[in-house]
Amino acid sequence: MKNLESKKYWIWFSLIKNLGCRRKLKLLKIYKNPEIIYKLPKEKLLEVEGIGEDTANNISISKNKKLLEYHINYMMKNNIDIINIQDKEYPQILKEIYDPPISLYIRGNKNILNNTSIGIVGCRQCTEYGEKAAKYFSYNLAKENTNIVSGLAIGIDSYSHIGCLAAEGETIAVIGNGLDMVYPKENIELANKIIKKGGAIISEYPCGTRPDKMNFPARNRIISGISDSIIVIEAKEKSGTLITVDFALEQGRDVFVVPGNINSVNSVGTNNLIKQGARIVVTYKDVLSNL
Repeated sequence: MKNLESKKYWIWFSLIKNLGCRRKLKLLKIYKNPEIIYKLPKEKLLEVEGIGEDTANNISISKNKKLLEYHINYMMKNNIDIINIQDKEYPQILKEIYDPPISLYIRGNKNILNNTSIGIVGCRQCTEYGEKAAKYFSYNLAKENTNIVSGLAIGIDSYSHIGCLAAEGETIAVIGNGLDMVYPKENIELANKIIKKGGAIISEYPCGTRPDKMNFPARNRIISGISDSIIVIEAKEKSGTLITVDFALEQGRDVFVVPGNINSVNSVGTNNLIKQGARIVVTYKDVLSNL
């Protein structure tokens, strides 16, 4: 973590409020790195198309040295690193999506982010069938040297991480808040196991970011974005899981669906996906044959 000082401008860049990924990318395309952007006078920023008075003011206001120093010190004490879009460790397939995060905060093993990965998503209030399916697919795919990616939520996410860990595999949890907290709190022990067993917890959000519900749809684009394919296990008719599916399709990822009980509300979303042409999978080999 001694090299965090050299990454301080990337940390600063992530702290700017109300500046989205697309405009950050535009600035990086022009100025190459955030240190140059940090040192720009407001007049120069206003010359960039799409950077108005309010945005230029936000960038200027964000130059808070004490706040930046606080983040660097906190990250060093808590083994939190930051990877930017120009780093070799940054997931290369994530760069291909429409709005890739400029930086990823990470606890754990950053060397696994470019390995073959399968995302597994589904209901929080899953059934026993869903639990077993999540563990089955994650365990067996992990045995085939495939990372398992999910969102550290209760339900299918948790069982997907657990199945991977049982196979002594490496799992990646993508979260919708800062790495200074684990949400939900029930998964603190699971989060620690993920890191201890060679996995990683990642977020585009700086420390101090609360798990606001608006963060989770954005988080979902990263789950699909770093995955080669997505498996859906149980989704209600209106489900956050289906947001991940939409992102996956937009990003050109294969979407596999585990068929569900027609009498279960947890299967309405998944079975609708099948009716719309999603690929059915009933064994982990069905997924491997399409990788």
